[in-house]
Amino acid sequence: MMNFMLHEILKLKARNLSVLIPLLFFGGQVLSQSKTDSLLQELNAIIKNKDVYVKVKLDRIEKLKHQLSNRPEITKEDQFELYNKLYHEYKVFVYDSAFKYAQKLSRISYQLNDPTKINYARLKLSFILMSSGMHKESFDSLKTIKPQTFPDSSKLDFYAIMGRSYDDLGHYNNDQFYKQAYITTSLLYLDSALKFCEPNTYSYFYISNYKDMLSGNANKALAEVNYLLQKLIITDHQRAINNHHQGRLYLEKGEKDKALESFIVSSICDIKAAIKENAALNSVADLLYKKGEVKIAYGFIEEAMKDALYYGAKQRKIEIGSILPIIAAEELRFVESQRMALLLYSAALTVLGILVLIFLFIIVRQVKKLKAAEIIIKDVNHNLNEINHQLREADKIKEVYIGYYFNINSNYINKIEDVLKAIDQKLVAKKYEDIRFIINNINLKRERDELFVNFDKVFLKLFPDFINIYNSYFHEEDKIILKDNQLLNTELRIFALIRMGINDTEKIAKLLDYSVNTIYTYKTKVKSKSILPNEEFEKRIMEIMTV
Repeated sequence: MMNFMLHEILKLKARNLSVLIPLLFFGGQVLSQSKTDSLLQELNAIIKNKDVYVKVKLDRIEKLKHQLSNRPEITKEDQFELYNKLYHEYKVFVYDSAFKYAQKLSRISYQLNDPTKINYARLKLSFILMSSGMHKESFDSLKTIKPQTFPDSSKLDFYAIMGRSYDDLGHYNNDQFYKQAYITTSLLYLDSALKFCEPNTYSYFYISNYKDMLSGNANKALAEVNYLLQKLIITDHQRAINNHHQGRLYLEKGEKDKALESFIVSSICDIKAAIKENAALNSVADLLYKKGEVKIAYGFIEEAMKDALYYGAKQRKIEIGSILPIIAAEELRFVESQRMALLLYSAALTVLGILVLIFLFIIVRQVKKLKAAEIIIKDVNHNLNEINHQLREADKIKEVYIGYYFNINSNYINKIEDVLKAIDQKLVAKKYEDIRFIINNINLKRERDELFVNFDKVFLKLFPDFINIYNSYFHEEDKIILKDNQLLNTELRIFALIRMGINDTEKIAKLLDYSVNTIYTYKTKVKSKSILPNEEFEKRIMEIMTV
């Protein structure tokens, strides 16, 4: 009907068409620009208040943790539900915490011996691994899941995650030969997910839209996402995701202004929902940079990097890290071009005689601004180098200690398995005194000492100069001299744990099998002997570098 009416109007107004079209086009551009500027102002205001939204989320998390720790007779089923809620609070907020609660879900599901809960926990672990860019680990986890045991809602989640995993893998590999195969597999899983969606629900439109995006059916996908955003009641998180999809579809159609508006709205929703695992702000910065708005783009890409560092997933840091130096370099080139222009102006102005003094004053002032800008850029580059170093160091420490963790756990599992086999054999043979002998023969002190030795070896592999640098903070008579075959003593081990980022005295005490007071006594005694001020000692410990 609308198409027919428009056709009739155009027929009646054909003689005025040459005037009408330019006016409509110009008016549309002005309105679009005005809307974009308004949205950018709103985004800047939201960013200034982002800590308010983060505090709301942290308060929710704190209440859940309070419920978990202040119920002495809590059932395992209730623990599972609270772990699940904490996982969902963290899954797009802090990667490490989400991963931790996914593991807790897995452990308690096994304690409950509930196959549905076990598969559910594996599904949540798979999702968080996928979100962090750990594709191999995610697929390894997904392979252990048996979706046929799921209720329909969980089958939907399983097939949707499988679909997204193959799509993400295609983007990650970015190889045209293999990418189409990944997309084809992704579409098959999304088709399976659609079978378990109720018609006209959010899940149905979301997955259908996702499928059409992958299929290259941009017009249909855009119609679906527009309907979803306008007609359905959805959360800020869901609005952020779908506005980002809308922006991607507008980009495919070459409508960059509309894409920018969608990405800005997505960013606003991300911040309101305290979502740190996001892509919209990165997309806003990229489009603004391509439009020549380098300074504004640089501010937004910095905010995107802060969110990526807060969330802590490697994949998002790499994505943002790939564009941030480009925008920073463009900003530097812009400043350099300004300086060259000023030099040309100064050469021309010398010919004008009496006016040279006036223009000289202007040039001096501009040069001062340029120098100030150079200092800012140097500081930014310095900060970027610091951030990159911290990322490399954190990745190295994680890689080494994850290997160490799995190796130690594997050894202990093997030892426990041997003990259980021995006890089982003795039970069968009814040699009960032998069982007592086996139990009494377990030497916990030796196991703990072995644990410490393994920790010392791995730590000194990462920080080979730790002991020498540590000793440099003391007078000669107070320096530590280790015994033969001793890698670290208790004093060094306490500060080694602090260097690893474990600052909680209670955690250190538990790890080393000491009381909290003993740990405090060690730390106080060490700091009193040091040539450094007490408040500076731990800071200098944290500055000791890995190899």
